[in-house]
Amino acid sequence: MGAGQAEASVMTHAEVAARMDGKVRVVAAGRSDAFLPSPTVQNHAANLTLLPDGTLACVWFGGTMEGMGDISIYMSRLAPGSDVWSAPETMSDDAQKSEQNPLLFNAPDGKVWLLYTSQTSGHQDGAVVKCRISDDGGKTFGAVSVLCDMPGTFVRQPIIVNGRGAWLLPVFRCIGVSGTRWSGDVDTAAVLVSTDAGASWTMHDVADSIGAVHMNIIPLGGDEMVAIFRNRFSEQVLRNRSFDGGLSWSAPEATDLPNNNSSVQAVRLADGRIAIVYNHANASMSDDRRLSLYDEIDGDEPQEAAPPAASSVRKAVWGVPRAPLSLAFSSGGGDSFGGRIDLETGDGFCLTNNSKDGLNREFSYPSILQTPDGAIHVAFTYFRRAIKYVRLSPRSF
Repeated sequence: MGAGQAEASVMTHAEVAARMDGKVRVVAAGRSDAFLPSPTVQNHAANLTLLPDGTLACVWFGGTMEGMGDISIYMSRLAPGSDVWSAPETMSDDAQKSEQNPLLFNAPDGKVWLLYTSQTSGHQDGAVVKCRISDDGGKTFGAVSVLCDMPGTFVRQPIIVNGRGAWLLPVFRCIGVSGTRWSGDVDTAAVLVSTDAGASWTMHDVADSIGAVHMNIIPLGGDEMVAIFRNRFSEQVLRNRSFDGGLSWSAPEATDLPNNNSSVQAVRLADGRIAIVYNHANASMSDDRRLSLYDEIDGDEPQEAAPPAASSVRKAVWGVPRAPLSLAFSSGGGDSFGGRIDLETGDGFCLTNNSKDGLNREFSYPSILQTPDGAIHVAFTYFRRAIKYVRLSPRSF
């Protein structure tokens, strides 16, 4: 077992809940862990950001089950020098909407933006992007406003500022097929671009990107960038390039890493390598399948038959186990990855989103960043019951 690796988990949901005190504990040489506190039974889709004062902030969504109206955004903080994550703050509270996939952005003017999606039930093709802005470095946030009202626009990954000062917000377009409920079959990638500090945005679609979602932009220097993607068809992590500061992109192509139709995130380290956190699994490794992400939630979609053309649409693959959760590295700008470290191992059972009855056992939706001291920080979903935090010292990787 290499540095930073974890033994297979045997904890129950109740045991996980008992550890959700936010305390950061050393668990192995070069590794410290914590389970973030939360008042909700389901917690998912963490994103980490280092606030202007050096506080490490984590945002995620929580409630009873993804898609339900009680799903809201939460935020916890790890202050400089502290070893305890703070009690979570509720950052959204629309009782009629499922508010999901939050992210934080440190704008060049010192303001901190919170972005998240808002949808009804499991209808991701009706989602809009909302935001709140902080004028005091992320201590407090202003009123909710709509950043993008184009139905089906979803966010997951951080905003990047290119060398010309343009803001690049990677999004994915959740597109419905007539007569059927959204299930991700024809989702595509795009970039929202703002040249006026977020006052207005224009949509730039990524060509030939059906099935490529959760676009994660990584600057390589100058106008060159790469992006990595989740793959709806549960095959390989996808990757593409831009040579004009992120305004246009090549078609996504497969990397040498598997993907199970679950989120990945990557960051460029201080030494120039790209570090990615992902599930080392895909559909070829398991026969587990489920109908869709929201097949446990009753919908109000029309019951008319789908048009004949729908039969030719390739179906997204759901239910492939979300484990192990792995860390890998690329020294070639994402051309290939190696040095794999398994951060969590287990069966990754995700044929249900049920946290209330303790049925889910996935490790998923990782977020990764590196702090100035060289440490790598990762936050991710643990059994959909908790957000787990891992700190790896530089000697661990």
